[in-house]
Amino acid sequence: MTSNDSRNMVATSQPDAVGVGIDILERGGNAVDAAIATAMALTVVEPCSNGIGSDAFAMVWMDDELHGLNASGRSPAAWPDDVYHDRDRMPVLGWDAVTVPGAVSGWMALHERFGSMDLTTLAEGATRLARDGFIVTPLTAASWARSARRFEAFDAWQKTFAPGGRTPGCGARFHCPDHADTIDRIVESRGESFYRGELAERIVADARIHGATLSADDLADHAPIWCTPLTSRWGEHVLHELPPNGQGLVALVAAGILERIGHVADGPFDPVALHLQIEAMKCAFSDIKATVGDPECMTVPPDALLSSKSLDVHAGRIRTDRASDPGHVVVSDASTVYLSCADANGDMVSFIQSNYMGFGS
Repeated sequence: MTSNDSRNMVATSQPDAVGVGIDILERGGNAVDAAIATAMALTVVEPCSNGIGSDAFAMVWMDDELHGLNASGRSPAAWPDDVYHDRDRMPVLGWDAVTVPGAVSGWMALHERFGSMDLTTLAEGATRLARDGFIVTPLTAASWARSARRFEAFDAWQKTFAPGGRTPGCGARFHCPDHADTIDRIVESRGESFYRGELAERIVADARIHGATLSADDLADHAPIWCTPLTSRWGEHVLHELPPNGQGLVALVAAGILERIGHVADGPFDPVALHLQIEAMKCAFSDIKATVGDPECMTVPPDALLSSKSLDVHAGRIRTDRASDPGHVVVSDASTVYLSCADANGDMVSFIQSNYMGFGS
């Protein structure tokens, strides 16, 4: 969506959140202001994909320079190295699946470095939607309903997201005033309440009740990381992605493989081109699954995965007459939210905010 000045733009999955971002731009805010406001609003209107407990990743183009921000949280420090060794799969529900939430720290870091409007102003759209209610959109209603059985044993989830025992249907107006109160506390304390104050104490207390190891120190020690994005070329285009622990390296590896194959697509539905793209993505995901994790523990650096040697090996293995076996693949219906903002000065933000899987754990 664009504002009265067509150079002001916001794009994301929820119209109400887009409107919040556009309003900030029309009131003189920059692209980062709009991104923060939109991200806060998305925690209200699309809780089935993201929330205050999300992680976040951002790339910011400001003053002709590209900046990367990793606002994802670490595992609790008290988790032993073999915490999951006796399980046949990773847990997806409950405190055993919870890491330190980083999104709030990302909002604060972006605002401190690039924000031009008061945080309270940026939060107004989100808190208004939470208190006055918002209309639930079709896909969100469907995802919300699918989650009800999954979380039926979680009383707090039922009370918050399925009051009266029912999730909101398409077109229903949903209110979440407690969510607005939480955002207010976060904004008033510039995130301190969430990591070191009242909200942190409540998070840790709930963790203890359920036998979890997440501690006050885990929250207090969290800090987002400013980083230099990885860069690669594909033809005339320059591609940028955040370095690990994010997964954006997949796109750069796949693009590098396709660059070496050199097939020129005959239109958007060229079957050979589509086949090659799929095969390149299989190779890229295989690399990332085997190597990417906590950057402090990775033994294969991103530069090695993007090296000519590695990309040439992958390109040489791809055939046009057959598909490779990707091995065991777990297909998930989980999703996340993405937003992008641009302002009249040419500054831009690319932003991901995610619970990782639906409503989270």
